[in-house]
Formats: sequence, C-alpha cells, structure tokens
Amino acid sequence: MTNSTVLDVRQIPPDERHPGIIIKAFESLRSGEVLTIINDHDPQRLRELFDSQRQGQFSWETLEQGPPTWRVRLTKA
Repeated sequence: MTNSTVLDVRQIPPDERHPGIIIKAFESLRSGEVLTIINDHDPQRLRELFDSQRQGQFSWETLEQGPPTWRVRLTKA
C-alpha cells in the first residue's frame, strides 16, 4: 500500500504555501509516496514550480478542479 499524506493549505497564507509547507512536505516523501494537496485556487504556479525545479521527480494528477476547491495528487518518483 502506498503511503499518502493529505495537505490542506486553504487556511495557510499564500506566501507560506509554496516555498515552505508544500515543498517541505514533498521533500519528506520517499519514492512512490503520495502528497494530496487541497487548495482554494488553481495550483498552476505550483505546477510550474515543480516542472522547473523538480522535473522527472514527480507525477501530477488533478483530482478536483474547482472552484471552490482544487485537489492534486503528487507522487514522488
């Protein structure tokens, strides 16, 4: 069974989400583990960040495309 973490960032100030909490949560995963992120806006900037800085290190799956809620699943390669 794959280890999965759910991270709801809707109550976290936006400037603390990407550089801090989300990146640290992803970095703590082992290969094959999953991070599901729940957000209150389209996580396009987050996707661009992962594409540019972690290319080949993850897979991205959109689970829910709001509004009002967006959910994405990141699996660490």
